[in-house]
Amino acid sequence: MTRSTRADPEREPRFQGNRSARLVLLLVVVLAGACQDTGVEGDEVLDFVRIAEAGPTIETSPSGISAVLRVTTTIDAVCAVAYGETEALGRLATDQEMGAGGHSDHEVLLTGLAPDTEHFYRLQGVGVDGRLYRSEILTFMTPPASEVLPGRNVAVDSEVVEVSSQFSEDFSGVNAVDGDPVTEWSTAGDGDDAYLVIDLGREVDVVAVGFHTRSMSDGSATAETFTVTVDDTATHGPFQAGRADVSFVGQVIRFEVGSSTGGNTGATEVEVFEGSSS
Repeated sequence: MTRSTRADPEREPRFQGNRSARLVLLLVVVLAGACQDTGVEGDEVLDFVRIAEAGPTIETSPSGISAVLRVTTTIDAVCAVAYGETEALGRLATDQEMGAGGHSDHEVLLTGLAPDTEHFYRLQGVGVDGRLYRSEILTFMTPPASEVLPGRNVAVDSEVVEVSSQFSEDFSGVNAVDGDPVTEWSTAGDGDDAYLVIDLGREVDVVAVGFHTRSMSDGSATAETFTVTVDDTATHGPFQAGRADVSFVGQVIRFEVGSSTGGNTGATEVEVFEGSSS
């Protein structure tokens, strides 16, 4: 994990009603605009440093194509990060938990990064005090690409045939097989009983599987281990959440959470890697 450098030149909503929480999130997007300087001066936009208690820190993936930004604020707030390969920024990532409300421990996933490249970013947010906050433009470096996938991930766009439950349509099971780590499948509080079943459409010679857990900023909803059951017969695991080498041939794969921290467990992505000789 690296601390960001400066460039040159919160849990359930605590607002009055869900509508107010969504309006606050909307304000962040409006503030971001085209991910460039809004031109607002004076006390209308305050320095993000005023509410930054710890961080920001950046943890980059081994592949150099994504990163997680973490920052803790002294007040509950809704945050967004504008980022890009130049100071013009150009992209936006939001810190969204289930209620889209304010909280103090923020975790934002930045995707579409270029390996071995300096990236620029700016923190922006709205506090429960109703004020707008924005940081200076900061930078971080991504590492050279080093991750080698064990094969082709055939789980992407597979058919989800069953889930233990889903929190809402926005957190449905298809989010776990869309190839996008930003979207999530979340259960409605299944904890260790969470499961998702996918049909690959054909028999596949599988060499590795993956279960990438979703989690809340307070540590809940984190899957620690998982198992896979093949064609309703053989079960493999438990494995630590993440990727694991396996060897089997099958079509219908059932992913089950083995142990967790409870709550709305689920996955950002599940993976099934096909051997190159298939």
